[in-house]
Amino acid sequence: MRRRRLAPLLAVSVTATLAPVLATSTATAAPAATPSAASTSAARSALDGYKKQKPRWERCDAGSPAEFECATIKVPLDYRVPGGKRIDLAISRLRSTAPDKRRGVLLSNPGGPGGEGLHMPLGMQDRLPASARQKYDLIGFDPRGVGRSSPVSCGLEPDEENWLRPYKEETFGKDIAWARDVADKCREKAGGTLPHITTRNTARDMDVLRAVLGEKKISYVGYSYGTYLGAVYTQLFPGRADRFVLDSAIDPARAWRGMIQWWAEGAEPAFDRWTEWAAEHAEKYGLGATPKEVGRTFWDLVAQADEKPIEVDGWANTGDDIRSGMRAAVFSPQYASEGLVELKKAAAGEPASAKKLAAFIRPEGSGTAGAAATAETPSDNLTASLLAVVCNDNSAAWPRDPESYRRDAIEDKGRYPLFGDFASSIKPCAFWDSSVEPATEVSNTVGSLVVQNEWDSQTPLASGRALHATLKGSKMVTVLGGEGHGVYPNGNACTDGTVNGYLVTGKLPAKDVICRATADSNAEARKNQKRDVLPGSPLPRRAPDRF
Repeated sequence: MRRRRLAPLLAVSVTATLAPVLATSTATAAPAATPSAASTSAARSALDGYKKQKPRWERCDAGSPAEFECATIKVPLDYRVPGGKRIDLAISRLRSTAPDKRRGVLLSNPGGPGGEGLHMPLGMQDRLPASARQKYDLIGFDPRGVGRSSPVSCGLEPDEENWLRPYKEETFGKDIAWARDVADKCREKAGGTLPHITTRNTARDMDVLRAVLGEKKISYVGYSYGTYLGAVYTQLFPGRADRFVLDSAIDPARAWRGMIQWWAEGAEPAFDRWTEWAAEHAEKYGLGATPKEVGRTFWDLVAQADEKPIEVDGWANTGDDIRSGMRAAVFSPQYASEGLVELKKAAAGEPASAKKLAAFIRPEGSGTAGAAATAETPSDNLTASLLAVVCNDNSAAWPRDPESYRRDAIEDKGRYPLFGDFASSIKPCAFWDSSVEPATEVSNTVGSLVVQNEWDSQTPLASGRALHATLKGSKMVTVLGGEGHGVYPNGNACTDGTVNGYLVTGKLPAKDVICRATADSNAEARKNQKRDVLPGSPLPRRAPDRF
């Protein structure tokens, strides 16, 4: 019997450029040396050189449309030493459909960290209204260290990439050893590069790209992790941000351990909502006539799988697998109910629908790692780049004492039974080197539009509200009853109309907007969840252990 890997189942002036590099905050980091006049002049000259690059645009690949162009530019590995080592930044472009009506460029990011964004313009062009396509050149890019942008690797084996592990007393020592080994392998394999794979540096890359394209400002659509990237850009380069749409938002104050723990916190009210829904539909699903009975049905299956894994289509599923799968599934009560019905069949030895069990079953390689997008991309690039960002952005958020993770995991499993121990147990970041820069404190008045579903498995509603409060010039679109991670576009006239209006006119709503989900928009969310694709982008696959 094959054993499935445990995983949760179911985004200027030279002075302006240099200032963010040396910015400080309350986070712990090594103090930056005050630059001398000579070093500042050299840095100015080096950065001017980057901004004067002329991209060599050519057709991205034989299978892409002829008008979809790609190029590679160079950016500094370390912006504190811009004259030092350079790395590649892969960029793409679809030109405006009406040059005479063109406003500028619209950059995008699909989430992650570690998501490839080079092909996002191909997805965006089919979803944006014609009026928006006339306004912008659509610009995609693989963030530094990702995909075709000097991809990083830690040389990890597939099992080592499973970075969300449940707490168990008998295996915790092995989990500590695993976390330490992963950090050591990353340090040994890419120690000179990894410390500079950060959100702040990716935001700086975006500003170099802005200058290379000859633009005074950029507009932007970012999903999930991409909302944090966009927020950091507005903090570092407030005068360069034009129209920013931040969909399914990260709370900057909780990046990154706190955001991972929010997966567990947010799942509990979603679980309660699901038990009520399933009880109301007891005649159809047969999971229980009351919320308590529905919950008992679920936990009985978990207990059964703990005793003997439930086999489905050749894959053995433990109780931990079922808990982690349900964590994401319950944000769509219908999706969770359909899956649990099939799991009950499998537990009873009856044939089960693998399609409807997608919430609980994800064969090895299809979730956290998967196949590399190109032959040049290391197989562990998605995980290596994710770890780099979540560990480097704010090392102070990660305790150094392994015992603190044990205590948190035990406590949080009691508070959040579905996923609390997964979220709070030991991670490689516990053994990572200290951040080379302080964490970014986001607080500004740049205009932007935050878009958020009420029921989002990756970035709960409270997270979106927190970013909205932090970006004091923002307005927020809340989709009551909205399910799924990633809102725009979903066919809902209220949400799509508000976002499209902002992108086309630049006018934010006069006040925050409340939309209500429709049956069709939630059905679209379920479809996106099943095919692991974030709305607006054909790549990368939407993994449930990513933002």
